Amino acid sequence: MDNILISSAQLVLPGHSQNGNIVDILIEKGRISRIAQHIKPINKKLHVVDGKGGVVSAGFFDLHANFGEPGLETKEDIQTGAAAAAAGGYTGVAVYPNTNPPIHSRSEVALVVNSAKGNIVDVYPVGTISKKREGKELAELYDMQMAGAIAFSDGNHAVQQAGLMSRALLYAKGIDGLVISFSEDESVAGGHQMNEGQMSTYLGMKGKPNLAESLMISRDLFLAEYNDARIHFTSISTAESVSLIKKAKTKGLKVTCDVAAHNLLYTDEDVVGFDSNFKVTPPLRTKKDIKALLKGLKEGTIDAIVSQHTPHEVEYKNVEFHIAKEGMIGLQTTLPFLVETGLTAEDIVRYLVVQPRQIVGKDIPTLEEGSEANLVLFDMKEKWTLDTSTNKSKSENSPVFGQELTGKAKIVINHNQFIEIK
Repeated sequence: MDNILISSAQLVLPGHSQNGNIVDILIEKGRISRIAQHIKPINKKLHVVDGKGGVVSAGFFDLHANFGEPGLETKEDIQTGAAAAAAGGYTGVAVYPNTNPPIHSRSEVALVVNSAKGNIVDVYPVGTISKKREGKELAELYDMQMAGAIAFSDGNHAVQQAGLMSRALLYAKGIDGLVISFSEDESVAGGHQMNEGQMSTYLGMKGKPNLAESLMISRDLFLAEYNDARIHFTSISTAESVSLIKKAKTKGLKVTCDVAAHNLLYTDEDVVGFDSNFKVTPPLRTKKDIKALLKGLKEGTIDAIVSQHTPHEVEYKNVEFHIAKEGMIGLQTTLPFLVETGLTAEDIVRYLVVQPRQIVGKDIPTLEEGSEANLVLFDMKEKWTLDTSTNKSKSENSPVFGQELTGKAKIVINHNQFIEIK
């Protein structure tokens, strides 16, 4: 990597001595050599990046992304997923076990870890809670942790057996592991197409009630309290979920949670055009739910925001709404979605940089002189279009494909590698 000078960017990183200041950052041989108000370039080989109007922080970290490898590489492989992550400003991504076979043993964990070596983006596998994600028998959690799994989840298969979830929480506690709950009571939610409410009635589609999520969150909070274990809830989507987790935190339970970026922006009213790219799980809820989610972020109830990147081939999305697969790609659109919701640069750094790493026990890059450079430069006002030339994913299932967006990652640096995003 060439030596790089980032000029006139606002540094945003809580606890940093230059937090909030406009600075120049000199990076030599992959390390930050100097941070100052003005650095005069003296080396002709120095690559200067104009950071005026931009924000520089530690690289984003995503707690919930889906790649297809192993087995579903036609949706996304590790290399294309990492490329999409880098283009979105991420230098770290946790990938879920929604694969075939699932990431349910040390073999699949090792495959992901080894396939991702040498990449600018650190890819961390999340191992399953149960074998084959069937919710029947506990997977080998310790073996997967030793091979590199940073947490455990059955992905978009919610664990229906309370006893199995209880044993997983207890076992994970013994190895200082983290269980991630995707909360959905299938007996209540079964066969849903969208959120249950006025819009589902109007459109004549089976709805998934908020109750399906809050029932499972209530159960898992009881189990976490009983076992005195940590638990993380991913992709919460309802006002009731926010309320339940807020009360649990007040009681002192070891609970954290995240929300998908698209659930902060879109509602079930967007489904009216039957665009299958708006078919996600959990479904898009109501304006009331979005208001509660944004309040939950502000109050500290919600700890992180995730992309929930879920790529699909065109034949799974370019079909009737009721048979389309659920999910949208999100690694490159999370930043513009958050800009559109009105979040500040400080908010974005808190929910995409600092707190996601704290949840899984990863060090936060310090951006201090002498430290290895792991950073992103992003511009919250720059406009760009997600299309075939800018999209780095193998898939195109996004409701904003072909549209102009505001908010763009400009460069990412990690592991002595540099990408300038065009």
